[in-house]
Amino acid sequence: MARIQIIVILINLIFLSSLTYLIKKGKLREEYAIVWLICTFFLIVFSIWRKGLDFFSELFGVYDPPNLVFTGFIFIILIYLLHLSIVNSKLQKNITKLAQEIAILKQENQQKDSTKDSDKNKKL
Repeated sequence: MARIQIIVILINLIFLSSLTYLIKKGKLREEYAIVWLICTFFLIVFSIWRKGLDFFSELFGVYDPPNLVFTGFIFIILIYLLHLSIVNSKLQKNITKLAQEIAILKQENQQKDSTKDSDKNKKL
């Protein structure tokens, strides 16, 4: 096994353990970690199985095997960005709804306070 293979495998294993740590500590949610775990898995597989990249590049008709890696990861990044955009849109809707509910509650509180003050003034 070549030195670069060992280095890449070790780096991927360190990255995998970092992901696991972040998930356990609650700093990274599982739904967002799935993409990172899948990418790390593929990097480990192709680091161990060097001819695998050649096999898949021939299968998909890609002339140069590294181009398959770049194309694949660009596609994964685009899908992940779409997912994050959907999540962001949902969060934005929730924030708007919460802000409106808070404004309504503040207004109701102010109305209650003003009626209490006016009742106190009448008693005096």
